Amino acid sequence: MRALAYIDTPIGRLAALEEDGALAYFGRPEELPEGAERTETPLIAKLREEIGEYFAGKRKTFHIPLDLGSGTPWRRKCWEGLMSIPYGETRTYSWLASFAGNPKGARAAGGSCHANPVLILIPCHRVLGADGSLTGFGAGMDVKQKLLALERTSAL
Repeated sequence: MRALAYIDTPIGRLAALEEDGALAYFGRPEELPEGAERTETPLIAKLREEIGEYFAGKRKTFHIPLDLGSGTPWRRKCWEGLMSIPYGETRTYSWLASFAGNPKGARAAGGSCHANPVLILIPCHRVLGADGSLTGFGAGMDVKQKLLALERTSAL
């Protein structure tokens, strides 16, 4: 079963797509894969609750099963690296590439961040350029800044 719901957040309306009991997509509605029935499931209700707690500064980890089968082995390894970055901290694309097993693959690691199907829960917003600068973010640089600011404030 594919279930679709929209969740209004401080960074805008996000679409959540559940496939067979796991979250397969959470991001901008215009990038949503097609073919899902709009409905509220227990998993989406839990996501709605946990995302609300995250934006309220009360949640630092999520307990939502993810379906990452759409990613290549490299991308899944990068996404695993992203999920290992602690709340309120950042890493570089070079670090992510090394984590995934290719220390010279910073650009490819950036591509994996861009292909991330699950915004926030797979925290690609926590990755910065080698010099610490904010770099590309599929949801927009303003969103990346807001998420990092929220985590810096709540991590104290």
